[in-house]
Amino acid sequence: MLVILVSFITLHSFAQSARISGIVKDEKGGTLPGVTVLLKGTSTAVSTDQGGKFIISAPLNGTLLFRFVGFTNKEVAINGRNNLTISLQPESSNLSEVVVTGVFDKRKAINASIAISSLSAVQISKQAPVSAADLLKSIPGVYVNSSLGEIRNTVYSRGVSVGSNDGASGYYYVSMQEDGLPVTNATFNNYGPDYFYRPDATLDKLEAVRGGTASILGNNAPGGIFNYISKQGGEKFEGEARVKLGLEGNGSNPYYRGDLDFGGPLSKDGSLTYNIGGFYRYSTGAKDPGYALNKGGQVKGNVVKKYRTGSIKIYGKYLNDHNGWFEFTPTVSFTNPKPAAGFSPTSSVLVPGVSQVFPLNDNGFDTFNTKSLVHSTDRAIGANWTQRIDTSLTFNNAVRYSSKEGKWNATGVVYPLALNDFVTASILGYIGRPGTTHLTNARTGAPLATIFSQSGYDYTVTSNNLPGTAIAPTSVFFEPLLFTDNKVKELIDQFSFSKRLKDMSFTLGGFYGYSNVNQSTGAAAIGVGTIQNHPDLVNVTLTDPTGKVYQMTNANGLGGIGGSGLTISQATQNQLAFFFGHNWQINRRLNLDYGIRYESMNIKGSVRPNQANPKSSDPTYGGADGNPLTVYDNAGGTAGAPLPFNKTVRTFSYSAGLNYKIDEKTSVYGRFSEGNKAPDLSTYFAANTAFANSMLNPQAQKVDQAEMGFKFRDKNLTLFVTPFYSVLSHVPNVQTFTLADGLTSYSPPVLYEKIRTIGVELEANVYLSPNWSVRGTGTLQSSKAVDYKVWIANNNGPADDAIMDYSGNKTDNSANLILNITPTYDIGKFYSFITWSYLGARQANAANAFELPGFSQFNFGSGYHVTKALQLSFNINNILNKYGVMSWSRPGTFLTALDRQGYTKAQYEADVKNNTPYSTIAIPPRAYFLTLAYKF
Repeated sequence: MLVILVSFITLHSFAQSARISGIVKDEKGGTLPGVTVLLKGTSTAVSTDQGGKFIISAPLNGTLLFRFVGFTNKEVAINGRNNLTISLQPESSNLSEVVVTGVFDKRKAINASIAISSLSAVQISKQAPVSAADLLKSIPGVYVNSSLGEIRNTVYSRGVSVGSNDGASGYYYVSMQEDGLPVTNATFNNYGPDYFYRPDATLDKLEAVRGGTASILGNNAPGGIFNYISKQGGEKFEGEARVKLGLEGNGSNPYYRGDLDFGGPLSKDGSLTYNIGGFYRYSTGAKDPGYALNKGGQVKGNVVKKYRTGSIKIYGKYLNDHNGWFEFTPTVSFTNPKPAAGFSPTSSVLVPGVSQVFPLNDNGFDTFNTKSLVHSTDRAIGANWTQRIDTSLTFNNAVRYSSKEGKWNATGVVYPLALNDFVTASILGYIGRPGTTHLTNARTGAPLATIFSQSGYDYTVTSNNLPGTAIAPTSVFFEPLLFTDNKVKELIDQFSFSKRLKDMSFTLGGFYGYSNVNQSTGAAAIGVGTIQNHPDLVNVTLTDPTGKVYQMTNANGLGGIGGSGLTISQATQNQLAFFFGHNWQINRRLNLDYGIRYESMNIKGSVRPNQANPKSSDPTYGGADGNPLTVYDNAGGTAGAPLPFNKTVRTFSYSAGLNYKIDEKTSVYGRFSEGNKAPDLSTYFAANTAFANSMLNPQAQKVDQAEMGFKFRDKNLTLFVTPFYSVLSHVPNVQTFTLADGLTSYSPPVLYEKIRTIGVELEANVYLSPNWSVRGTGTLQSSKAVDYKVWIANNNGPADDAIMDYSGNKTDNSANLILNITPTYDIGKFYSFITWSYLGARQANAANAFELPGFSQFNFGSGYHVTKALQLSFNINNILNKYGVMSWSRPGTFLTALDRQGYTKAQYEADVKNNTPYSTIAIPPRAYFLTLAYKF
C-alpha cells in the first residue's frame, strides 16, 4: 500500500501542469519571434513574442517541440524546469525542405529521386535580382542569359537548349510556373512567360527541377520546371514594406522601386486568411536610352479557406508593365572583348523617343511610341482546391483564366547599313531613283552624307560626315520601328486524384490548356540612325536630275510608314494530357517512383502574310497625302489570303527513379526519363508562304535523360551531387537567306540536329562556424553536336547554297564550367556576403569558329537589422564592372550580321587579323542598390 501511495503521489505531481516560460534564440544569440512551441502529444501550442519569449502550461515531465521555418525542429524535455533557454539551428539546406514541384506527393527533398533546388523568401530578399531569370543563376545545371534586361531572357538546363537564339524563344524547353501552373501555355517567338511574371515581396519560395519528372509533370517542358510560389496569409496579421533605390549603369542611371505585402486572418478561428501585395518600379536601365526602360508594376492577392477535409484558394493578379531590352554594342577584340571607340558598357543604340501614327493595313491607324516599349498586361484569376475524399484519397484541382496582351513599340536588329548597298537603298526608298540623296541629322539639321546615283542602281558616296566610320565606313544604324500586338486568352486546368496505401501512393491526373492567340506584326516605320551612343535619326531627301526634291523621310526622320503591311496570325491551341504516377516505399530505405504522360497538342488557325503596297516604288504615286514628293507615306500594305493550318502532335513520355536512403543523413538515387517537346506556335506562324504552308509537318523533339544523385546532410554540411546524361534530338534548324534581288528572304529545306550533353551538377551548403557559411553550386559539362548540319549561303539566291556538316563539333553557347560560390558572414544583427560567379568559355557557333571567353563576376551584399522590424541592406552587382560577353553577332552589315551559324573559322581569322568590329551583348555594368525593409 505504501508503494502504491508513493507511486500515486509521484504520478500526480508529474501530471500537474506548471507555468513554463522561456526564450528562443538562433545559433548566434539573436531572439526568434514567431516560433511555434507545442506540448508534445497534445494540441496545446503558443508562439514566441517579438522578444522570442514564450509562456506555456505543461507538466514538468512533458516534452516541448519547437518549430520555425528555416530552422531544424527541436524536442526539449522539461525535466522539472520552469524556465528554458532554447537555441535553434538553421536548416543546412533545402534538402530538409518539403517540396511540391516535380513530385507526385509532398516530400522532403532528401527523400525525392529528383534534382531539385529551392530558394526561400529570406534567401531571395538578400539578393538584388533585376528579373525572374536572375533568381535561377544559383541553380546548378541551369544556364541563364538575362543580359537583355527584365524580359526576353534565355533559360535552359543540361544542354537542352534552343541554341544561340537570344530572347526570341528563351523558355522553349522549360516551364516557368506561378503557383503550380504555367505562367502562359502559349509560347512563340518573342512571346513567353517572362513577359508576364515579376518576382516581388509576395514571392515566398522558388522551386527548380531539372529534367527528370518534368517530362511527366511539366506541360510540354521536358527540360525543367521553375515554380515561383506565392505567400499566403497566416494566423496573425503581418506584412512587409520595402523601398529600393538604385543606380544602374555603373552608378549613373536611377532605379526606384517599392514593394508591399501583407496578410492575415479573416476569421477568428484562422480558417479564412488573405494575402495581398505587389510592386511599382521605374528605371532607365543599365543603358539609358533617354527614357524609362522599365516602368510599371503589379498587384496580386489570394484568399484561402481551410476546412476539416480540405482547402480552397482563390487568387488574382493584375500586371501592367513597360519594358525594353538592350541591343548589341559595337565591339572590338574577340579574345578580350570591349566596346568599340565611341561606345561604353552603358551605351544605348536604341532609337530616341519618337511618336509616329501608322496604318494598320486597311483597319485604321495606331500610334507607335518608342517610350511605350513592350507593354505587357496580364489579368488573371484562379483557384486551387484540395479535397480529402476519405482518409486515403485526395482530389486536387488548379485552374486559372487569364487575358494577356504584349504590345510592342520596339527597336530591334540595330546593325550597320552601308549607304552604297542595294538593301539600304531599298530600305530608304531611293532604289531605282537616279539623282543625289542627302542625309542630314533629324535633330540638328547638320549634313551627314550625300550619295549620287546615275541609274538608280549604282551608288557613290560623294561626301561623308557620318560618325562611327571606324566601326562601319559610310554606314548608318538600321533602326526599324517594330510593331507587334499579341493578344492571348487562356484557360489552364490541372487536376489529380491521389490514393495513399500503407507503403505506396498512386496519382492519376490530367492537364488541359486552351489558348486563343491573335497576332498582328510588322514594321510601323523605318528609320536609320547615326552610329554613336544615343543615335540621332537621319532625314533623307533625294534630288532627281530635273531638280525635284523628294522627301524620303518625314519630320521625325522616318520613312516607309506602315512598312510592308502587317502579317495577321490567329490560332487556337488545345493541349490535353493525362499522367499517372506510382510511388512505392519498398522498405524503410528503398523507394521507387515512376510515371507516364500522354499528351496531345492541336493547333488550328491561319496566317495572312503581309502584302506590300505595289505602288510604293512608283515615282508618280502620291501616297496617303496624294503628294508624289513625300515618299515616306507611300508604303503600307494589306494582309493576304489566309493560309490555314490544323495539326495535332501526340507524344508519350515516361520517367522512373529509385531512391535508397542509406541513413538519416545520406541517400542516393537513379532516374531515367524520356520526354518530348511539341513545336510551339512559332512553327505555324512561320509557314507564311503557300509553299511553306504546304510543307508544314510539325514533329516533336525528344529528350532522353539519365541521372544519378548523391545527397548528404548533417549539422554543418549539405551536399547534392548529380551526374547527368542528356540527348536532345530531332531539333529543326530553320535558316533564312536572301534571293538574288537582295531583298526577298527565303528558307532552305529544314535540317535536323542531335545534341548530347554529359555533366555533373554540384550543390553544397557548409557551416564553417557559427558566423561563417558557404553556399556553392556548380555545373561541369561537355556538350557535343552528334548530328548537326547547316546551310551555307554563298551568293544571294539558292543556286549555290551548300550544306556544311558540323557533326562532332562542340555545341554553341554551352559552357564547360558554371560556378556560383557565396561565403557569408553573419553575426548578431549584421550579415555580409560576396558571390563569385564564373561562366566558362563557350563556342560561338556550331562551326566552332571561335570561343566566347569565360569571365568572372563578383556581387556583394550586406544588411543590418536596425530594429527587429527594420532592416537596411546594400548590394553591388558586378563589383569589378566586368564586360562579360553573353551573346554576339558577326561582323558585317544588317543581313550578314544575323547569320551567326554561317560564320566560319577562316572568316574569323581574317577578321582578327584586320581587327574588324562585331557586336556583343554583355552582362549589365556595375549597379548599386539600397533597400529599406520594414516588417509589421
